[in-house]
Amino acid sequence: MRLVVRVGGSVVASPLNPELINKYVELLGDLRRRGHVVAAVVGGGSLSRDLIRAAEAVGLGQSAQDEVAISVSRVVAQLFGLKLGKLGFLPVPTTVEDAAREFERGRVIVMGGLRPGMTTDAVAALLAERVKADLLVKATDQDGIYSRDPRRFPDARKLDSVSFVDLAKLFEVDRHVAGIHQIVDPKAVVVLKRLRLRTVVVNGFRPENVLLAVNGERVGTVIS
Repeated sequence: MRLVVRVGGSVVASPLNPELINKYVELLGDLRRRGHVVAAVVGGGSLSRDLIRAAEAVGLGQSAQDEVAISVSRVVAQLFGLKLGKLGFLPVPTTVEDAAREFERGRVIVMGGLRPGMTTDAVAALLAERVKADLLVKATDQDGIYSRDPRRFPDARKLDSVSFVDLAKLFEVDRHVAGIHQIVDPKAVVVLKRLRLRTVVVNGFRPENVLLAVNGERVGTVIS
């Protein structure tokens, strides 16, 4: 299977969690040894948002704020790549084409952000499109997708499944802003809707959920 795993910065970088990073590196290596071709895209989490606020405070605009966040996500990706050793690939790819080339060679690719105006959700969706992935799994800080933001609405219901058509209707923010923290970002929704790629959103604090999703087990929220 051709897999893209989106590891949320809210999981491994809010704050940096070395133990979870090690578990994800082990998981990615295990998936590769099982015969899957694997790429991962990681975010910068609260580290990125702290620096975005600093960039804004010194008077920098949205594009510059995004550049700072991208740099942080690439450092997190570098941690993954260094830990993966020979299974992985360094330096961290900075284009989808570079990532796709090494993906086709069987390396475990880990990348961060690409360019301003795009979150790592969108990067994962575009990479999945480029490599013709069979499955995209997003490991996030929630158990899946909810009817409303569960952090604000106690009556929010977790959804076992949702269609691509209905996905965009569930989110309040419909355009990119630096530091956006939404279960799936607006640009990624557009790409996923176009691709109709099976996507599973799982609780990333338990990395084994990613393996369950790959094995077709019932976990998180399935977007299809």
